[in-house]
Amino acid sequence: MSSYSPSTPLKPDLPLGWVEEIDGLMQPSDIPLTPGATAATRLASVLIPVFHHHDQWHVLYIRRVVSDRDRHSGQVAFPGGRRDDTDENSTATALREADEEISLPPDQVTILGSLTDYQTSSNYLVTPVVGVVPWPYAYVAQPSEVDRIFSIPLKWLADPSNMQLRDREIRTGSLRVDTKVVYFNRYDDELLWGATARMTVAFLHALHHDKLAAI
Repeated sequence: MSSYSPSTPLKPDLPLGWVEEIDGLMQPSDIPLTPGATAATRLASVLIPVFHHHDQWHVLYIRRVVSDRDRHSGQVAFPGGRRDDTDENSTATALREADEEISLPPDQVTILGSLTDYQTSSNYLVTPVVGVVPWPYAYVAQPSEVDRIFSIPLKWLADPSNMQLRDREIRTGSLRVDTKVVYFNRYDDELLWGATARMTVAFLHALHHDKLAAI
């Protein structure tokens, strides 16, 4: 089993300055022109799981199951969900959800830190929590929520030729708004886009500025 150690630096030996150079890339919400968090905004967290394998770092993702009840049905995402009253903090939420969705116990995660909160068009304020996870490992998808568990090399994600901004109409409440949305090229036939793609870019930005602990 591969494990994290300080001698295995997480920051890739790649230029990441492009995350600041593309206009409209670093924004804190799906729709930056909306008023922002309100009393009705729901708190949530996701875990950005990273692991070291075959001499390079990878980011772990899930694909959500197809469901008429899920606005994000069938989309690529990070393990995560809504904060419970029993959760001590955002990290506890991310760890609990990862345990529920991919059978990853909290004691198997080395937390590196949290990124800036991200507001989604579905009115969630999401805290992305970054953690090193074991690999290989017997991850098990929770069948009612997760259709697939897969990974993308960090080196591939850090290549700006694999990312683009596209015009897209986003629904927020009863409104439809035209905005710029982050899309990555397909990898292993999976499409990373939207809020999860934005949080991936925020992770790259944190790496570029050494904002995470123990890297």
